[in-house]
Amino acid sequence: MRAAAYDRTGPAKDVLTLIELPTPEPGPGEVRVRLATSGINPSDVKTRGGTRTKVLAFPQIVPHSDGAGVIDAVGAGVDSGRIGERVWTWNAAWGRPHGTAAQYIVLPSAQAVQLPERVDFAAGACLGIPALTAYHAVVMDGGVKDKTVLVAGGAGAVGHYAIQFARLRGARQIITTVSSQAKAQIALAAGADVTIDYRKEDVAARVLELTNGAGVNRVIEVDLHANVKLDFAVTAANGDIVIYGSNVPEVPVNFVQGITKNLQLRFFIVYNLTAADRARELAEFGELLASGRLQHNVTDRFPLDRIAEAHERVESGQAGGNVVLDIS
Repeated sequence: MRAAAYDRTGPAKDVLTLIELPTPEPGPGEVRVRLATSGINPSDVKTRGGTRTKVLAFPQIVPHSDGAGVIDAVGAGVDSGRIGERVWTWNAAWGRPHGTAAQYIVLPSAQAVQLPERVDFAAGACLGIPALTAYHAVVMDGGVKDKTVLVAGGAGAVGHYAIQFARLRGARQIITTVSSQAKAQIALAAGADVTIDYRKEDVAARVLELTNGAGVNRVIEVDLHANVKLDFAVTAANGDIVIYGSNVPEVPVNFVQGITKNLQLRFFIVYNLTAADRARELAEFGELLASGRLQHNVTDRFPLDRIAEAHERVESGQAGGNVVLDIS
């Protein structure tokens, strides 16, 4: 089978290569998925680029955890009725050498989730990390019902879903930051009440104006390093800052401001959700997906042999949505 892989960290065009690998066979409890699409996330490009560590976990890595396709074989103990089922994947490359940047992938049956017919494969490749990250950020620790929420980067891969989930889960007011009028329109269409152009406006002043000085009850944060001062300034007393990303590993915080307001900082990474949280949220999320109530924002699509360009597009920060490889 065709696949893309790297055996050292570095720039995408220097380390990503197209290779031939044996088509894998499913073992007990596993399924094989013939992939149609593969989703590229910031964590994928950071791992390939050596942002966190330059030591690879495996001698060779086929990247990407997100993907979608059709089950074409099953291992012992898996219902043969799953053959032919349209599915999307989660954690496909987490702690594993072979991800979804390939024609086929073998993984535990539970990590291939049924994809409703009304959802295309490109959207299916956006669910494992962007959509589930957004859903957990919205529903964790009591959720956002009747609360005011600030979503950082509301036109981005996670932010776009977070706005929708916050609306569906009863948020009173949804405010989001954007960097252009075009992105503002995307966020508003997803359900945001107000957008703030952080390149042109004083975000903190605008948020406090919109909340009559009280601040927001929850911030959903894509980059703590860039926004920590803003977040502490605009979060209401006893509010929480839910953090799923930061562009640097260590971020200083204002202890006095945090303790005075009783702020709660809640860190998580979607790869490490507890089994109970993941099972509950997959079921809830699946109902929303099947209902057709979600918008999907795939902005860039590349063939597998242009994977380096696709990685560069994610790294540029200019995609404004999800970047997907077409495999088949």
